[in-house]
Amino acid sequence: MTTSSATLTADALLGAVTGLRRVLRRRLRGQLPGPPLRGAQVELLQRVEAEPGIGVAGAAQSLHLAGNSVSTLVNQLVTAGYLLRETDPADRRAVRLFLTDVAAERLVRWRSIRRELVGNALDRLPAAEVDALSAALPALHHLLDELAYAEEAP
Repeated sequence: MTTSSATLTADALLGAVTGLRRVLRRRLRGQLPGPPLRGAQVELLQRVEAEPGIGVAGAAQSLHLAGNSVSTLVNQLVTAGYLLRETDPADRRAVRLFLTDVAAERLVRWRSIRRELVGNALDRLPAAEVDALSAALPALHHLLDELAYAEEAP
């Protein structure tokens, strides 16, 4: 692939992903109870769900965000009733993060609605396009790995 075609592909891919996220966020917002959550807030809740008891530093590293940004998100989500912050018994200066029941239920509902929205849209596409999207998934995951690896490389 030439540099110019790679650039065009990158622009088209990023435009499609951005548009997909924007439309889903807008559609989800109208179907979920409670205040709307920003993308970074949802990502932090998902990280805490995947690793209950994670600390702020670990979450920041995993999400590729600055520690103070994650601290701000934690404060917002604690205030909103979505996160519990407990003192780490191994290091009294550190905290461990846990989802509240409300947050866990919201994530389940969020995933269900998102899956339904995308599934319904896929059902309306021609089978060849659904097959093409399915076939592209391994390449998209590989691209994600490449981007993550490049970020971590010295």
